[in-house]
Order: sequence, then C-alpha cells, then structure tokens
Amino acid sequence: MFDTVVIAPDEKQRLLAQNEGHFLDFKDRRIAPGKIARAVSAFCNADGGDLYVGVSESPQGGMFTWDGFSDPEDANQLVQVLEEVSPFGTDIDGEFLSVEGEVGFVLHVNARKSRVIRKTTEGKIYKRLGAQNSPVVKEEQILALRRQKGIESFEAETLPIGLDVVTNSEAIIEYLLTAIPVAEPETYLYKQHLITEGKPIVAASLLFADEPQACLPKRCGIKIYRYSSEEQSRDRLVEDPVTIEGPLYKQIYGAVDRTIEIVASAAFLDEDGLRSVRYPQETLHEIITNAVLHRDYSITDDVHVRIFENRVEIQSPGRLPGHITVNNILDERLSRNPNLVRHLNRFPNPPNKDVGEGLNTAFESMKKLNLKSPEISETDNAVLVVVRHESLASPAQQVVDYLKSNDSIRNEQARKMTGIDSESKMKKIFESLIKAGEIEHKPKTAGRGYAYQIRRK
Repeated sequence: MFDTVVIAPDEKQRLLAQNEGHFLDFKDRRIAPGKIARAVSAFCNADGGDLYVGVSESPQGGMFTWDGFSDPEDANQLVQVLEEVSPFGTDIDGEFLSVEGEVGFVLHVNARKSRVIRKTTEGKIYKRLGAQNSPVVKEEQILALRRQKGIESFEAETLPIGLDVVTNSEAIIEYLLTAIPVAEPETYLYKQHLITEGKPIVAASLLFADEPQACLPKRCGIKIYRYSSEEQSRDRLVEDPVTIEGPLYKQIYGAVDRTIEIVASAAFLDEDGLRSVRYPQETLHEIITNAVLHRDYSITDDVHVRIFENRVEIQSPGRLPGHITVNNILDERLSRNPNLVRHLNRFPNPPNKDVGEGLNTAFESMKKLNLKSPEISETDNAVLVVVRHESLASPAQQVVDYLKSNDSIRNEQARKMTGIDSESKMKKIFESLIKAGEIEHKPKTAGRGYAYQIRRK
C-alpha cells in the first residue's frame, strides 16, 4: 500500500537525534493499535505532525534506536486502524523507511491538520499539546475544538439583547436602503437567520448594532499603536493607542484610514534627518479586513495594529481555523465567520470585494513595490501578520542601486535600508562588493563618517 523509501545511515541518525514534541512522536513497533489511533487523532486535531512507528526508546529515556518491522506486512493491523481514524490521502499519508545496509522498516505517518474532528476507533478525541496526546472530554473543550475547526462558530450564538438593537439601528437602515432596498429590518434578519429564537446572534450585533462593543465588551474593537522605534514597549509609544469601534463595515474602513494616516505621517528622525516609509494601501486594507473577518470572536481581545519604524504588525485573536495553516493559507479557503463574510460583501464598496483573495492581493501589492511578502505566524492564541518595509532585492543589489543615484553610503544608512541589524554583517557585504569591483572607499571619510561610493572607472 505504501512506498518504501531508502535513507542513508546519517539521515537515520539525524532523525533519531530529534526530540519528541508538538510535531513529532516516536512509537515502538509493538505498541497497541489503540495508542497509534490516539496519536494520529491528536495530530489531526491540532497542527499536524510526524509519527514514526518502529523506533524504540531506551529504558532510561531520551535515547532512541531504530527497531523497525522485519516486513512491511507486519504493520497491516496498525495501518487498518489508522485508516479508520482518517482515510489515507485525506489527512494522513504513509510510507516505510529502510536504512541502507540495515534491516527493519519504520512506518512514517505524516498527519495534517484536519478540517473535521478525528476520533479514535473507540470514539474518543485527543489533541496534541506539546509532546502529549491529551484527551478532549469536557463539553467546553469539545466546543472549543469544534470552533477551532470551523465546524461551529461563535458568530452564530444568540445574545441576551433586545431586537431593537439590530432592527432599529442606523447601521441596519443604511444597509437595507443601499443593499437590500425591499426588506423590513426584522423580516430580513429572520430570513437570514441573524435572529434565532427571538434573539439576535453575534454576527447580527457585529454587523448591524450601532455599538456592538456594548453587546460584546472587549472583543470586537481595533486598537492602533505607533511606536517611535523598532521595539514594542510602553515608553516607546508616540501617543495613546487609538481605538476604532462601531459596526464592522465602518470599523474596517476607519481602521484602514487611520493606519494609513499614521504611517504617512510617521517620519522618523535619524542622523540624515527625517525619513518615512511607504506601504501599499491594498496590503494594509486586505490584512486588516482579513483580521476582522476571520478572527475568533469568542476570545476576549481586540485586533491589534502596531506601527513601528520598519514594519506594521496586525494581530488577530484566535488560531487559524480548520485545516488552514501558515503554509497553505494562500491556497486553501475556510471561513470561521461565514455570516460576516457574506453580509459584508453585500455592502456598497464591500471591504472584502474578492472573497477569499484578500491575502493574495496583499502579497501581490507588496511585490509591485518590490517589497518582501508579509510574514504570517501563529502564537498560542492569535495569528500575527508582519508587513516589513524591506526590499526584495538582495542587500548588495540595494547598495549598488542606491549609489547609482547617490554620492555615497555609510554602514548605518545601508543597514536601515536593507533591514540588516548587524554592523559586521553589513561590512562583509561592502567588502564583497569591493572585491567584485562594484564599489570603493570614499576618500577622506573615516570613523563614523566612513563611506563607500561607486567605483570610479
């Protein structure tokens, strides 16, 4: 059923030298099938990982040895159990590893983050936490996992507020006059299932309450910070953080406009005077929109936009939903909050014009300005997108391009331009350019004023 991959002895040693953790698990080939099911369930319900069956741990712990199956057929029972947890090719793939000149086959299972909850053959649920496969038993744990998978969304929960909050607001009246001009507010919201059991759901409040922050305190605003350096600290704040509130449509445009305004006015002073940075408006718009649309509203936190000298950071509460990872986020689609996505797209000049293409647009806009692509990462309970003001060109090319239109350049100037944080690293780049005959030391410059110029022909 699986291919057999032959690896070199040194590759085997590198594998065995790794430590078990959140993404890696070693299992003895004599392990009970139920424990294998538990391990794969845990990986699929978390962030995915690699499982190796046929690796033994010494009794003292910490030392792993290659102790594979004498024949791949000996693993058939384990393979059948894994197929019951998740059909091969869906969330998991497998292969056998053998070592040149050695006996034994190790079963390698690559488990991916699943869009559904994967259970063991006994119907139990596990989730990988660090190096442990932890049971998910309590109702609130299962609900949290369902939300993480995008199976359920907090946006669909009802709120203990009056109907008039969403049926008699400026936001709903303005929306219906421009988007759905024939509907009465209450009738429309019922038909769209934004009111259930006589109560507005979370999505209705976010979209159509004039002050959704009163309905969902401390979990649906946007805070914008400007720092006077490249570091995040309270004493580096230029001014008090700006808080953007209101229904999501106005909130998104308000946050984007304020961020662009702050970035445009954020000239930073150094030895060469005031300098400013420029980011594509489309990039900031799409990333902020994405953060608002796809955040986890069950988490008591706001979206945070932090503006530094050399970058902008947008932090959105909640991890990536379902099977979405930082590696496939530009190719895969899964909406945590489908009601928000659908209804915001019905507004005039919707912030999410090309549904599902927002981040792709953000990346393309950076390339057009010859800037590096945004960096996407996950923390324990949030998604962080970093937009750096850093050129796609190599540092050496940036130096040469700069000197084509400028008389000279110093180490400090070059570091600010290229994003290199080390004076010695920048000096090595200068030395390589001198050796290549591209630049030379500018005469009569020394000490802090030591500079380079294009080599005179």
